[in-house]
Amino acid sequence: MKSLVDRGHQTIHTERMVRSTDNTEGSLTKEQQQILVGVLLGDGAMRKKTHALLEINHSFKQREYVDWLYEQLKEFVDTPPKMRKTNGNRIAYRFTTKSLPVFTQYYDLFFKNSHKIIPDVFQLSPRSLAVWYMDDGSRCDTDIYLNSQQFSQEEQEKLVTMLQTQFGIVATLNKDKQYKRIRIKKESVSHFMRIITPYIVPTMKYKLLL
Repeated sequence: MKSLVDRGHQTIHTERMVRSTDNTEGSLTKEQQQILVGVLLGDGAMRKKTHALLEINHSFKQREYVDWLYEQLKEFVDTPPKMRKTNGNRIAYRFTTKSLPVFTQYYDLFFKNSHKIIPDVFQLSPRSLAVWYMDDGSRCDTDIYLNSQQFSQEEQEKLVTMLQTQFGIVATLNKDKQYKRIRIKKESVSHFMRIITPYIVPTMKYKLLL
């Protein structure tokens, strides 16, 4: 399934676009593209000067998941993940990719004025959905959330619609303090889990509800 973004009358297939890039570092595989979309929906960050880079940054408790992401993308990374102390008591575990044209394509789709956005229309894959959940999803008893608070309400509603139209997953926006996040409705939790389970890495299986 190819990722796409629809800008007005122009449909952009991200897989074809990335492969056509003149990039001496190689191009992203289909699986890498799907992982990248998942982390961009989650906690993944990007910065751009001439070309963009991807930054993966989680708490040290999630180091095995960060190591897994590094293994998927290591051909685009100079330095393996490292531990870093941040303000307060938090210990982060992070890595950044090199600045490359293949990442610039995604930066231009998912960022506007250095702020992460949700493109109007794009195609999710089951792997992207699983990575999104591993990256920034949570489970509270039998309730399943996608922590989408970083996005505007309009963008979150766009994601809710995509879950329904692309996967048949019924979701709603749930108030979390002063922000909102996506909650998978109970009638769709089993369906959601069946879709993502084949792509969940062993260290993140505690998030599953089977």
